[in-house]
Amino acid sequence: MKLEHRKQRVAPLPVFFARMARFTAFAMTLIVFSLGIGTFGYHTIGKLSWLDSFYMSSMILTGMGPVSEITSTGGKIFSSLYALYSGIAFLSISAVFFAPVVHRFLHILQLETDNEE
Repeated sequence: MKLEHRKQRVAPLPVFFARMARFTAFAMTLIVFSLGIGTFGYHTIGKLSWLDSFYMSSMILTGMGPVSEITSTGGKIFSSLYALYSGIAFLSISAVFFAPVVHRFLHILQLETDNEE
């Protein structure tokens, strides 16, 4: 994805909205992938039902914390690793989602600064 250079004009709104849609689709793909890993792992390793596995992975991914007690050693190891992954994934997915907005905002500020000089 090519973004405009700081010397170029700010992209028109339809281009910005299309870019925002692409970044949102990519962020949603990452969320579905992450939830899939968590749900499958909690179901197979943690021995939770599919619904409880989805619920647990959703809560861990968003930083809310665990909701079910995991008793097996493998389940505890998976839960620990998934929690570490989720902390990084949540911040990364948020960065991907907000990147076009931040880029546009900084691009507008840069153009205003360049015009003043």
